Amino acid sequence: MPIFEPFIGLRYSPSHVRSLDDVVCPPYDVISEAERQAFEAKSPYNVVRLELPPESDGPGRYERAALLLDSWRDGGILRRDPAPAFYGYRMSFRDPAGRPRQTLGVIGALGVEEPGGGVLPHEETTPKAKTDRLELLSATQANLSPIWGLSPAGGLSAALVAPPHPACRALDEQGVAHELWPITAAQPIADIRSLVESEPVLIADGHHRYETALHYHRSSAAPGSEAVMALVVELSEEQLTVQAIHRLLVGLPRGFDLVGGLAEWFDLTPAGPVDRGLLAEMEEAGALAVLTEGQAWLARPRAKLAEAAPHDLDSSRLDVALASLPAHQVVYQHGWDDAAAAVAAGLADAAVLVRPASVAQIAAVARGGVRMPPKTTFFWPKPRTGMVIRELLG
Repeated sequence: MPIFEPFIGLRYSPSHVRSLDDVVCPPYDVISEAERQAFEAKSPYNVVRLELPPESDGPGRYERAALLLDSWRDGGILRRDPAPAFYGYRMSFRDPAGRPRQTLGVIGALGVEEPGGGVLPHEETTPKAKTDRLELLSATQANLSPIWGLSPAGGLSAALVAPPHPACRALDEQGVAHELWPITAAQPIADIRSLVESEPVLIADGHHRYETALHYHRSSAAPGSEAVMALVVELSEEQLTVQAIHRLLVGLPRGFDLVGGLAEWFDLTPAGPVDRGLLAEMEEAGALAVLTEGQAWLARPRAKLAEAAPHDLDSSRLDVALASLPAHQVVYQHGWDDAAAAVAAGLADAAVLVRPASVAQIAAVARGGVRMPPKTTFFWPKPRTGMVIRELLG
């Protein structure tokens, strides 16, 4: 079973920072260079300066980030809470249909261990270098942003009662309200710990950061490295919004008949216009969608593809089909409209739109021990970096 404990959080001081809107940012891996610069421009204390030091700063950028973190602590920009705490965290937003939704969870220190026991990964990671996060962790000795874990323990949401006025609140660029409050009373801490430690925690987002934390602990055994900061949310449809990550195909041979190449695996029929209605067509037909220049196709998996794929997932089936095509590059793209725009602009030969995995599929795959393909799930909204920081204290 997992280990989940409170910790002494490091948070922005209200006496030095008037609005958290100006100093928090998304996780590093969803920030473009233009966005990084925009966050920097918001405030000299924006956490992006720690979370994503610019590559132009060279090899010493991680050490400079650590010095900056030290200066913010020494100058009172950031201050330690007086006692160990779990941190309630709520994201309030509206779904695509305009309905109010929320994701409610708790941030704590999740023990790192080899995957498969108390912590379960749900998808493969891409071969992205982990040296960036490792060097940042080693230099700053801090978890700047939480990974995201899912707990099958029923009752976790009910155990997290938000106060009328949470201690911290920030509004992001998409209108999502992020609220955080420390939980320090003995009984709520005991209840939360008991619930989270009663079932294995499934990693929803932050696989690379978890693997980095585990590697750092194995190689250094530094004080505090035995855990990583994690937002844990109850594994339920009510609490989670899972979106799809689509595929762009780049570098196919000139003149290659993609529709013909996929016909072995899919039954392809012309689809309607490339707009939001196409997503409804996909759901109704149980199909993926292939976008080529000026044409869209519904792609219903054939029986042989369903048998060949390891999971009942669009991403798993598509991996099998793409392996039979000539050499090409796959680029992952969130947002069906951005995928369509890339094809229209000639930045990709084609796009394949996939349907998002369900919460039930995610849970079943994790417990089955065979991971989903990389970039199968996109959990939204993303918790903000900088709402609370966990130092690797001994």
